[in-house]
Amino acid sequence: MERPDPRAAAPAAPSSTRTSTPRWSRRGWPSSCPRPGGGATSASGCAGPRPAIYPRVRNGGMRADAHPSSGPPGSDLGLLREQLLDAYDLVAGVLIPLQGHTWGAEEPAYAAALCRALNDVQVADFLDPEPRLRASICIAHESPEHAVAEIERRAGDPRFVQVLFPSGTHLPVADAKYRPIYAAAAAAGLPIGMHLGGTEGHRGDGWPSFYLEQHGWYGNAMAMALTSLVAGGVFDELPDLRLVLVEGGITWLPSLLWGLDAGWSVFRDDVPGLHRPPSEVVRERCWFTTQPIDEPENLAHLATTLRHAGLTDRILFASDYPHWDFDDPVTALRVLPADVRRPIMARNAAALYGVDLPGDAL
Repeated sequence: MERPDPRAAAPAAPSSTRTSTPRWSRRGWPSSCPRPGGGATSASGCAGPRPAIYPRVRNGGMRADAHPSSGPPGSDLGLLREQLLDAYDLVAGVLIPLQGHTWGAEEPAYAAALCRALNDVQVADFLDPEPRLRASICIAHESPEHAVAEIERRAGDPRFVQVLFPSGTHLPVADAKYRPIYAAAAAAGLPIGMHLGGTEGHRGDGWPSFYLEQHGWYGNAMAMALTSLVAGGVFDELPDLRLVLVEGGITWLPSLLWGLDAGWSVFRDDVPGLHRPPSEVVRERCWFTTQPIDEPENLAHLATTLRHAGLTDRILFASDYPHWDFDDPVTALRVLPADVRRPIMARNAAALYGVDLPGDAL
């Protein structure tokens, strides 16, 4: 059985966050609740139903069976064990709290308190009681000074294996504003886990009117973010920086690299910080997760596309639990040849995140 899963769960802990940020609660804005709302009290204690981001509104994009008796999906360790860790005999999983890539753009001190509390919750509610789990450091990404301080505070805990960062920020992701964050992650030996989302996840075509627009082209935001970092010379400036692009797909990558290499060969004077063909930089410094994977009608074409990207050793299996399009580790990617699938399901993530694998998972 294929075991490791680098995208396990998305914990949320409204009560812990509320107690960790009392001064904002005294202002009449409970830190765990949206300001709008009305009607019945939800399981989280907030007035009104839990918010959902349009156009993905049904079940908040979550599996119907992933809702615990109290709290949002992904917040209950027992259910996570039952539906993922134990169900598939996983060796390890990396937590990516979905709040962590959207919190961080608030008023700086408030954003820092939210992210600090979320990291505390990951430790107390998940890492301490469950040794199979690893975590992502949530940071106030629009306040680099606070973000760097949180990275340095957590870097000594080996259970935190990456720094969470959104694909959508106030400024282009290669802007000098964010480089202290990347430098701090690189200095700590931690990759940046760039998850789809943040301030604006659909630059280039505006906010979508339909979920089909959103879900069918997640790669748009990721391709723009990756292009910004490469063309901006961020990888050349920070030779130890590593990047994991999470939940943006993969199959768009070969054509992007072909186009960037062709353009760089002609316009390299325009990008003085980029000293090598873009494809070389990406293949050396970037990793990609499988979720959401594009599955063509002829599934054999998927293996061909991944080989065209030249990155089969840099692709990490992601379950996307507890979302509705969850991929289980047993049946996912069975169309791929064994020599491609097995590293994707275990070895690639273990090498990146420093997870020891049992012999039968190698």
